[in-house]
Amino acid sequence: MRARPTSPARLQELPSDAGMATAEYAVATVAACGFGGILYKVITSPEILGLVADVIGKAFSLVF
Repeated sequence: MRARPTSPARLQELPSDAGMATAEYAVATVAACGFGGILYKVITSPEILGLVADVIGKAFSLVF
């Protein structure tokens, strides 16, 4: 692990990454919301609801 620079001259040489983590979290949150919206639309579509109902119906009609 590298030691942190302590002199003011060395601190000015470092690139400023202030706010980068916040921006990355914001992008990830927006992407997750978009994915969630698409997933919701797909899951609630009539075709998918019909498939799920068929699978559940077949599962309940199985004889053990």
